[in-house]
Amino acid sequence: MRRQEMIDKFHERLHSWNQEIDKLEAKADVASAHAKAEYRETIEHLRARKAQAKTRIDELQDASDEAWDEIKQGAEQALGSLKSAYDSAKQKF
Repeated sequence: MRRQEMIDKFHERLHSWNQEIDKLEAKADVASAHAKAEYRETIEHLRARKAQAKTRIDELQDASDEAWDEIKQGAEQALGSLKSAYDSAKQKF
Protein backbone atom coordinates (compact mmCIF):
# COMPACT_ATOMS: atom_id res chain seq x y z
CA MET A 1 0.00 0.00 0.00
CA ARG A 2 1.31 3.42 -0.90
CA ARG A 3 2.15 5.91 1.78
CA GLN A 4 -0.74 8.34 1.12
CA GLU A 5 -3.21 5.46 0.86
CA MET A 6 -2.12 4.29 4.31
CA ILE A 7 -2.51 7.77 5.76
CA ASP A 8 -5.96 8.11 4.16
CA LYS A 9 -6.96 4.72 5.57
CA PHE A 10 -5.89 5.81 9.06
CA HIS A 11 -7.88 9.04 8.70
CA GLU A 12 -10.96 7.05 7.63
CA ARG A 13 -10.63 4.81 10.69
CA LEU A 14 -10.26 7.85 12.90
CA HIS A 15 -13.38 9.39 11.37
CA SER A 16 -15.30 6.16 12.04
CA TRP A 17 -14.22 6.20 15.68
CA ASN A 18 -15.31 9.80 15.96
CA GLN A 19 -18.79 8.79 14.76
CA GLU A 20 -18.92 5.99 17.34
CA ILE A 21 -17.91 8.40 20.10
CA ASP A 22 -20.65 10.77 18.92
CA LYS A 23 -23.17 7.91 19.27
CA LEU A 24 -22.07 7.35 22.87
CA GLU A 25 -22.43 11.06 23.49
CA ALA A 26 -25.99 10.96 22.16
CA LYS A 27 -26.76 8.15 24.63
CA ALA A 28 -25.24 10.23 27.41
CA ASP A 29 -27.59 13.09 26.59
CA VAL A 30 -30.64 10.96 27.47
CA ALA A 31 -29.11 9.05 30.39
CA SER A 32 -29.85 9.55 34.06
CA ALA A 33 -27.69 12.05 35.94
CA HIS A 34 -25.46 9.34 37.46
CA ALA A 35 -25.05 7.49 34.16
CA LYS A 36 -24.49 10.77 32.34
CA ALA A 37 -21.48 11.53 34.56
CA GLU A 38 -20.01 8.10 33.79
CA TYR A 39 -20.64 8.56 30.08
CA ARG A 40 -18.97 11.98 30.09
CA GLU A 41 -15.89 10.65 31.84
CA THR A 42 -15.63 7.76 29.41
CA ILE A 43 -16.20 10.01 26.41
CA GLU A 44 -13.45 12.37 27.57
CA HIS A 45 -11.10 9.39 27.86
CA LEU A 46 -12.04 8.27 24.33
CA ARG A 47 -11.55 11.76 22.93
CA ALA A 48 -8.08 11.88 24.51
CA ARG A 49 -7.21 8.54 22.89
CA LYS A 50 -8.56 9.84 19.59
CA ALA A 51 -6.39 12.96 19.87
CA GLN A 52 -3.33 10.79 20.45
CA ALA A 53 -4.16 8.72 17.39
CA LYS A 54 -4.69 11.85 15.28
CA THR A 55 -1.32 13.21 16.38
CA ARG A 56 0.38 9.97 15.33
CA ILE A 57 -1.41 9.95 11.99
CA ASP A 58 -0.50 13.59 11.37
CA GLU A 59 3.16 12.73 12.10
CA LEU A 60 3.02 10.25 9.22
CA GLN A 61 2.48 13.10 6.74
CA ASP A 62 5.93 14.48 7.42
CA ALA A 63 7.77 11.31 8.36
CA SER A 64 11.03 10.57 6.64
CA ASP A 65 11.44 7.22 4.95
CA GLU A 66 13.66 6.12 7.84
CA ALA A 67 11.05 7.00 10.46
CA TRP A 68 8.00 5.84 8.49
CA ASP A 69 7.79 2.28 9.84
CA GLU A 70 8.20 3.35 13.45
CA ILE A 71 5.65 6.15 13.22
CA LYS A 72 3.25 3.93 11.27
CA GLN A 73 3.48 1.34 14.03
CA GLY A 74 2.79 4.05 16.61
CA ALA A 75 -0.29 5.16 14.68
CA GLU A 76 -1.53 1.57 14.46
CA GLN A 77 -1.01 1.14 18.21
CA ALA A 78 -2.82 4.40 18.96
CA LEU A 79 -5.80 3.33 16.84
CA GLY A 80 -5.75 -0.08 18.54
CA SER A 81 -5.75 1.60 21.93
CA LEU A 82 -8.72 3.73 20.88
CA LYS A 83 -10.57 0.61 19.72
CA SER A 84 -9.88 -1.17 23.01
CA ALA A 85 -11.06 1.84 25.02
CA TYR A 86 -14.21 2.08 22.89
CA ASP A 87 -14.96 -1.65 23.22
CA SER A 88 -14.56 -1.37 26.98
CA ALA A 89 -16.86 1.65 27.11
CA LYS A 90 -19.46 -0.04 24.93
CA GLN A 91 -19.56 -3.08 27.21
CA LYS A 92 -19.84 -0.81 30.22
CA PHE A 93 -22.88 0.96 28.85
